[in-house]
Amino acid sequence: MPHTAPAPSLLSRWRLPALGIAIVAIVVGPFLIMRAAISEADYATEKVLHTREVESLMQTVNADARSLEAAAMTRARGIDSPLLRQRIDDANARVLPNVDAVLALTRDNPEQQARLGALRSNLEQRLARIAEVTRAAESATDDQIDNMVVLNPIQRLIMDIVADEQRLLEARKDRAYRADRNADIARWTSMLVQLALLLGASYFALREQSGRRQAEGLAARASNRSALVLDSVREPIVLIDRDQRVVMHNAAFAELYGVEGGEIRGERLAEIGEGAWDNAETLRRLHDVLARDRELWDHRLNQSTVDGIERTMLINARRMPLPDREDAVVLVTASDVTAQTISERQIRELNQQLEGKVEQISDVNRELEAFSYSVSHDLRAPLRHIAGFADKLGRHLGTEVDEKTTHYLGVIGGSARRMSALIDDLLVYSRLGRSALRLQSVDLQSMVADTRAMLDSNAASEYPGHRIEWTITPLPIIVGDENMLRQVWLNLLGNAVKYSTGSEPAQIEVDCHRAADGGYQFSVRDNGAGFDMQYAGKLFGVFQRLHSATEFPGTGVGLASVRRVLGRHGGRIWAEAEPGKGATFHFTLPASVSEAGASSTPGHSLT
Repeated sequence: MPHTAPAPSLLSRWRLPALGIAIVAIVVGPFLIMRAAISEADYATEKVLHTREVESLMQTVNADARSLEAAAMTRARGIDSPLLRQRIDDANARVLPNVDAVLALTRDNPEQQARLGALRSNLEQRLARIAEVTRAAESATDDQIDNMVVLNPIQRLIMDIVADEQRLLEARKDRAYRADRNADIARWTSMLVQLALLLGASYFALREQSGRRQAEGLAARASNRSALVLDSVREPIVLIDRDQRVVMHNAAFAELYGVEGGEIRGERLAEIGEGAWDNAETLRRLHDVLARDRELWDHRLNQSTVDGIERTMLINARRMPLPDREDAVVLVTASDVTAQTISERQIRELNQQLEGKVEQISDVNRELEAFSYSVSHDLRAPLRHIAGFADKLGRHLGTEVDEKTTHYLGVIGGSARRMSALIDDLLVYSRLGRSALRLQSVDLQSMVADTRAMLDSNAASEYPGHRIEWTITPLPIIVGDENMLRQVWLNLLGNAVKYSTGSEPAQIEVDCHRAADGGYQFSVRDNGAGFDMQYAGKLFGVFQRLHSATEFPGTGVGLASVRRVLGRHGGRIWAEAEPGKGATFHFTLPASVSEAGASSTPGHSLT
């Protein structure tokens, strides 16, 4: 099976770009640092020369001013010569231009500009007085000479200018020193970092080479592992190219289609397995998978394989690129669904049989409905006649009949009435199983209260002096069929009243609590006759009774009706009892009837 190389990690993807950036940074960074350091050193040197030039110019200005003063004094003493006049002219020509030159050199220093401005002003005034003394020559007065020497001093201004330049010179020397030091640090740092880079590059190169060898080994092992996994798959798998030639297959494919030697690469799919794949529709669909980039899902193909068995195969195919090929291939999987197809056919046959059984059941239900109608109408009239004529015969005979005749007439009338009650209960039981549920909100508290009131009234008329103590906990409002649920409470509470007539007072308890599944669990407990739990198998069966009709009247249908109603509502019922110590009936109801129709647990009947 082709091996798909694992996705490169973030480190491996960025290793070479990071190395290139580091090389550029190491080469360009020190160059820029050294360039900045050299520029800083050149700037500091330039500023040192600038300071020297300012000092030189100021000293020249000071010397020219003194030279002019000395020349003026010499002229005032009567000494004159061409050399002296040349000296005066040269000094006059230099002094102010030199000040202007210093002004230009210090234009970035406002304090120096202010001093130089004051110096130039004083120089102009002083040069004017020197020129005045020079022109006056021997006739110059002492006041003129004093004004030339004393007024407009320039020495202090020149010294301040030179002192400030000296201060700037020291700062610029320090800056030049730091620039030289930074340049040395940059050179050494560059050398160390370049050495580290060289070592790192060598390390990564060796590691890359080792990693490549490791990756090749992992790729080979992964390819072998993938081939083993592919061969362990029990579904036939084959890869075909654009010409529908086999690129790769697994062992299950070779086994099912009889590939000799296990090597069929390059053979056409239609020629494999004695033409098992030679189906025009299937081959066209496989061609469309590559040509139109479609996927083939659950295509059924009947094949005759090398074992001579006619199989139904479920074909799935999808386009898949391979890392070692430029063109894509088609991954084809074949699932043997022969057993499933047979099962589906058997299920269809069973469904047909079931439909016939349903029809038979429908016929039986219709016959049962006709029987119920017959029982309801045709049997009741003869029973009424029997009971009625028995009463008439008794009245007709009057008081002259013997005791045995009276007994016979009583048995006839009582049996007819009991059979009529039995027919009524059977019709109710049948109706509870057939009629549709009419769901609505049912207030069980009110329903139990109404049932209790009716039973109290009946007990007061049938058993005068008998006292019943009721204990009823709060009951919920649920969703169900009101008439059916009323039948449940009427039967259970009626049984509790009936079987506790021998207890004085009768104690009947109705309890309710919420179950873990969100439904409700109810219990009806009495202190009546109870029953033996060894006869528990008879509970809730139709016509099943544990007491005689003479002891406790009833038909044996009530609890069966209760179980049917609870089953249709998704509940169940069971009982616990002990002879002479009463019985407790437990039953459950869901909060809604989404599970209606679930059968209840079989139990006992006491009605």
